[in-house]
Amino acid sequence: MSIPRNVIAIAATIAATVAAASAHAEIGVGVTATLGTTGAGVHLVVPMERTLNGRFGINYYKHDFDKRSGGIDYDGDAKLQTFDALFDWYAFADTALRLTAGVVYNGNEVTAKARPNSNGRYLINGQSYSAADVGTLDGNVDFRKAAPYFGIGWGNALTPNKRWNVSADLGAFYQGKGQVDLISRGCRTSQAVCAVLVRDVAVEEARLTNELADHKFFPVLRASVSYSF
Repeated sequence: MSIPRNVIAIAATIAATVAAASAHAEIGVGVTATLGTTGAGVHLVVPMERTLNGRFGINYYKHDFDKRSGGIDYDGDAKLQTFDALFDWYAFADTALRLTAGVVYNGNEVTAKARPNSNGRYLINGQSYSAADVGTLDGNVDFRKAAPYFGIGWGNALTPNKRWNVSADLGAFYQGKGQVDLISRGCRTSQAVCAVLVRDVAVEEARLTNELADHKFFPVLRASVSYSF
């Protein structure tokens, strides 16, 4: 599997930033293990200025789910995969409270396959179709890749004279309106019925897109354990 060019660009930027920060740092770097709504993650924390840290890492989680929407039952597979380039600003001296901003490469994606009801039929846009006529009904939901992040947090992985630290994050990144693709493959009836099926699937796709319109922000709640070198 090839690596997207924008991921390579982000990785190169992170490497350059880490190298520059480490060259001027009076203290070392920290490594964090994270768990939260973005999945399990690992981050590298580097000092940028006296009150500013850079935090760079990856988060991943994958799970299966069942969902019923618009009269159709779906077997879904959700993949959470994000790359963080975040900057923690400690606005108040001698406190662990921080403000965080940055950008997230958003590789989150949902794939789904519809299954017929107990009568062997699909109800699409209010019209009933046999499973044989529909063939397969597959869906995919994708989001914008470059997602700005804003949040607050508590804890500092680079606390002087303290190797182990704990921290927490509360924030959100803007992933935009989900892009839904719903496709019927293998229609096995007349061309006229298949043409109507295509139109009904398009209406269902638009309905699902509107259903996702209220989920433009992805909430981030994470807890971390860190060790500094």
